[in-house]
Amino acid sequence: MKIGPKYKIARRLKSPVFEKTQTQKFVLSESKKSRPVRRRKNITDYGRQLLEKQKARYSYLLTEKQFSRYIFEAMARKDKKNADALFENLESRLDNVVLRLGLAPTRPSARQMVSHGHIFVNSRKMTIPSYRVSINDVISVKERSLSKGVTIGLEERLKEVTVPVWISLDAAKKEGVIKKKPVLEGVDLLFDIQSVLEFYSR
Repeated sequence: MKIGPKYKIARRLKSPVFEKTQTQKFVLSESKKSRPVRRRKNITDYGRQLLEKQKARYSYLLTEKQFSRYIFEAMARKDKKNADALFENLESRLDNVVLRLGLAPTRPSARQMVSHGHIFVNSRKMTIPSYRVSINDVISVKERSLSKGVTIGLEERLKEVTVPVWISLDAAKKEGVIKKKPVLEGVDLLFDIQSVLEFYSR
């Protein structure tokens, strides 16, 4: 997925939706701006919802087609709240799980690791970043890939990573296990998930 200038997009969305904008350098670059800001008109509900939708889409690096598919699937479910279902859809992607486990430093690199065959699910190579993980799935790094450049810094990264409550991590084995479905409760998101759903409900 081609993104464009990430700093510019993050400034427009007023949210650090990319890893490179979640740094002190980005914060400092924002604070150094001294030019007066032209007062904007009050944003409409539609404008606010569109902004939150864009934040969510860029946070997970999804195309409009991919993102809307997750939305409508979540809205069609009857077994749980739409917000919970959408969060589950997004977080259950294999590339997202690789990122959450700390097996990759960024979302693009997590996607690349999966696409290039460096990630196993239940001891089988999986090359589809959008693959949806299930409870008890074991996610690991291909043994031969551990000696390649793609895993540079992995040891240190696994010492510092904090995994979500729905995943368990065995840093020594460099693998994680899906303990339960992703849960939205208690999670701080960079976007308002309810506004995102409202945008597609119009």
